[in-house]
Amino acid sequence: MARPSLLARFRRKDERTVAGARPAGPARRALPHPGQLRKERRALLRVREERLRDLGGLMLEMFRRDQFRQDLLVERCDELIALDERLQELDTLLAAAVSVRRAAPAARCACGAPLVWGSHFCANCGRPAAATPPVVGCTQCGSALAADAKFCAVCGKAVVPARKSEVDSQAELLEALPTPAPERWEQ
Repeated sequence: MARPSLLARFRRKDERTVAGARPAGPARRALPHPGQLRKERRALLRVREERLRDLGGLMLEMFRRDQFRQDLLVERCDELIALDERLQELDTLLAAAVSVRRAAPAARCACGAPLVWGSHFCANCGRPAAATPPVVGCTQCGSALAADAKFCAVCGKAVVPARKSEVDSQAELLEALPTPAPERWEQ
């Protein structure tokens, strides 16, 4: 008699009620930890080297006995090719897993000071932060867009570029901002 798995006990109620229903798209799995990928890669490399030596020994024995079996060689070569393909997959996964875990370098101002994410001006010298593009709103749905976007990511409407007079007025507004008063320690 088959027992239900432990996983079935912890499923949500809505999953239990819909029998056999699958999500619309393929299930996305998280990338394995790079350490696991490296461990599997090392093990596969050892197996591959062993199979290559065995293949060479097999060829030598076939030559000595003058009994060539092509089917056996093709089978062993297919195994080696499958190992090579899996090693290529692991290399790709490892590169992706490492790049996901690596932090992006901090944005820096022309003066060399780090720019805090979302800031529009440098905290050190006061220059406008070029790393953050200006944000505009979609005319149809109102969602925030980068000023250089061509289409809205929410509704898909083409973004009408700002007229030159609007850009000039925005630049004038930035220039009209009051300059911050010098700090007491700078005097």
